Amino acid sequence: MTTHDRILLQGHLPLKSTLTTEFIDPVNDARWDKFVEGHPFGWLTHLSSWKKVVEKSFEHMKGYYPALVDKGTDEIRAALPVFEIKSWLTGRKLVSIPWATLSDPLVTCREEFDLLAREVHDLTEKLGADHVEIRSLYTAAMIDDGIPGERPHFKHHYLILDHDLDRLKRSFHRTCVQQRIRRALGSNLTLRTGDSEEHLKIMYVLHVKNRKQKCLPPQPYIFFKNMWEILYPEKRISLLIAEYDGQPIAALLLFKFRDRISAEVAHMDENFRGISPNIFLFWEAIMQAVHDDYRIFDFGRTAPTNQSLMAFKSRWGTNVTDISFFYYPEKKCHELTEIYSQRYNMIKLLCKYTPDFVQPYIGRFCYRHTG
Repeated sequence: MTTHDRILLQGHLPLKSTLTTEFIDPVNDARWDKFVEGHPFGWLTHLSSWKKVVEKSFEHMKGYYPALVDKGTDEIRAALPVFEIKSWLTGRKLVSIPWATLSDPLVTCREEFDLLAREVHDLTEKLGADHVEIRSLYTAAMIDDGIPGERPHFKHHYLILDHDLDRLKRSFHRTCVQQRIRRALGSNLTLRTGDSEEHLKIMYVLHVKNRKQKCLPPQPYIFFKNMWEILYPEKRISLLIAEYDGQPIAALLLFKFRDRISAEVAHMDENFRGISPNIFLFWEAIMQAVHDDYRIFDFGRTAPTNQSLMAFKSRWGTNVTDISFFYYPEKKCHELTEIYSQRYNMIKLLCKYTPDFVQPYIGRFCYRHTG
């Protein structure tokens, strides 16, 4: 029986009467990160460091951390972090958690979630927010009664790491991955490990260029800069760069937490697609993950409509599951589906017909009104 299965079986156990609800300040309360480190669903974006990154990068976001605390031991038992996102264009909402692939409520049973959901509901009314959006990979069964407006929004691909690298490689698609690994390794590609902001800027140039090609706005540079300044000294992130004849042609930004490593940002110069620098970087990252004793390699989240990216990730022998979004009130689930689709199409059209130098400005405007 897995840890996840054991947690689900706890769904009908009564909670201790010693629990009380309080709002935690994760940056100044030493209990918080210790709690996240020990929770089965804890992830990098639950940590106090992520709160620093988000709030320093986006003035329209503020994090709130309602928690259940055991009055006897003063230990945090469960929590449901949410961020207020304010915008004159899109209104006000609460999201758990902005820009996070994995952001499950830190609960172990439905009763814990229900108690915390009431606190979030009260916070919604206090702040005058329009709706609440909670994102879940593992905890959907604990949420669906309390917040019924569920919409499977993204797919999540992950690879269970086999420490026998040859056996692991044989699980990859023979022609689309294995052969391309061999081609990349024979193409004079070299690996550089990023260790400065100058390397981060290299990644960002590729980010802007790739987003333009996909008719999407780039995320603001300040977000990546703050991520680097806060998370890199903590050894929570790493950056791999593929070079060809000394020229950087691909980059991969990785998140690290406990036994899990996640590919969060991946870009390459499309002019060099033939030598597969993206395959080269993923394989290097997987080998490093195995060497460093990580158990899971995440390929991040993917919109189901992005068939080419879905296929790319599936060819690595990955497992795939849903990342569900839950909405309160329930009607928002249906309203926002249409609204997001309209906005997405408008933004793609705008990015398609504006020159390259305008793209960062479009990105700063768009990300000022979303989360």
